[in-house]
Amino acid sequence: MLSSSVIIGVITFLIAFGSFFITPRDVKWFSHLSRPQWLVFEPLIPFIWTAIFICGAISANIVWQHNPGSLVTWFLMGLYLFVEVITIAYIPLMLRLRSLKVGETLGLVGLISAIVLALVVLPISLLATVLLVPYLVWSPIGTLTTDELKQLNPEDA
Repeated sequence: MLSSSVIIGVITFLIAFGSFFITPRDVKWFSHLSRPQWLVFEPLIPFIWTAIFICGAISANIVWQHNPGSLVTWFLMGLYLFVEVITIAYIPLMLRLRSLKVGETLGLVGLISAIVLALVVLPISLLATVLLVPYLVWSPIGTLTTDELKQLNPEDA
């Protein structure tokens, strides 16, 4: 039987892999948007999100190990899954719909969901909660960046 860490890792990877289904036309639209001058870290964003997803998967495994298979634990796994799916949907949906507002909305939904997740996980494991902090720090940066893109590109908001 596969360990929970392998199963959680594979699910995390498969969902993240889904973000690669972006057409070149969609990427071209995004690449032509005006960007804020301070956005010098853009090439690092995929690596940052990879680290955040690894932290999230480790956090989920810690929670699973605390009470494997219980109804509460399954609910929490669903919440972890929801946060990742919303986060991964951000880029494909924003690009496909060519709407920065969609990206900003998904970013806010992801952040609110992650805050709820962190608060619910806190009584179970401090370490699992700490592993969610990178998401809680980075997600608002992404959402604020999208808002700045909306200001610079009002026709694409």
